[in-house]
Amino acid sequence: MSMETFLQFITNYGGIAIFLIVFLEYLNLPGFPAGVIMPLAGIWAAHGRMNFFLALLITVAAGLLGSILLYGIGRGGGEIFLQKWYQKFPRQKDTIEGKMEYLQQKGGIGIFVSKLVPMVRTLISIPAGAIRMNFGKYVVSSACGILVWNLVLVGAGYFLGDAAFTMFDFLKA
Repeated sequence: MSMETFLQFITNYGGIAIFLIVFLEYLNLPGFPAGVIMPLAGIWAAHGRMNFFLALLITVAAGLLGSILLYGIGRGGGEIFLQKWYQKFPRQKDTIEGKMEYLQQKGGIGIFVSKLVPMVRTLISIPAGAIRMNFGKYVVSSACGILVWNLVLVGAGYFLGDAAFTMFDFLKA
C-alpha cells in the first residue's frame, strides 16, 4: 500500500483510519507506517482537524489494544507461536530470547523501556505473554511506554507540523 493510499484513507476516515493503522503497526505487521501516521495526526490537531488529546488517546488506545492482543497470543500459545516464529524469522530468535530473559529480570520496567525502542516495542508483547507476566503490570507498563512514545510522535507533528503540513496540500481542503 502506497503512502498516498494511506493519506487518502486518513482523509476519508479520520480517527478511525488512524486507530486502524496504529493498531496494525502495533501488531508488528509490515507496511503500516505508524511513525508517519502519528505525526500526521499531530499535524491535523495543530490545524484544528482533530483535538490533540483525542489524537493522542486514539493512538495510545490502538497501540495498547495491539499490544494486548500480542500478549494474549504469547500467553495462549507462546511456545508454539515462538517456535513457528523462529522458523519463519530465524534471525529474531536471539533477540526474542534475550528479551524474555530481560523481562524476567526487569518486569514492568522492562516493558516500559522496551515500548520506547523501535521494533522491540512491538515484539516485546509476545515474550511478555509467554513468560506469563502479570497482566495488570503488563498493561500499566505498556500504557505508560506507549503514551510516551506516541506523545513524542503526535507532539512532533503538532509542534513541528507547519513545515510538514505544506507537503500534504490536499489536507488543507
